[in-house]
Amino acid sequence: MRNSYSSLSVAIENLQNKGYEQDFNLVEEGVESKSLKRKWKAGDLEVVKFYRFEGMSNPDDNSILYVIETHDGTKGLLVDSYGAKGHYMSPQMIQKLKITHEK
Repeated sequence: MRNSYSSLSVAIENLQNKGYEQDFNLVEEGVESKSLKRKWKAGDLEVVKFYRFEGMSNPDDNSILYVIETHDGTKGLLVDSYGAKGHYMSPQMIQKLKITHEK
């Protein structure tokens, strides 16, 4: 996997071509795929990489792209604003998304 991308759309396209095809959404206990009609708890997935993107003109355009693999082999992406603000999440999911530059 690359270390950086020029834009969020370029990253999504490249990662989808590498098999990260599911579009994950945050839910209270973890993530869900609406197309598969499935949910995974925080303990059933790993965030394998993340990419930060900052809006050029608007700070509200800041986002993080999480690259996720579930323990059953499902691979996908989660796009979220910095810090996943405004969502209630389980403590386990908050820990999964607390990624620092040291990792």
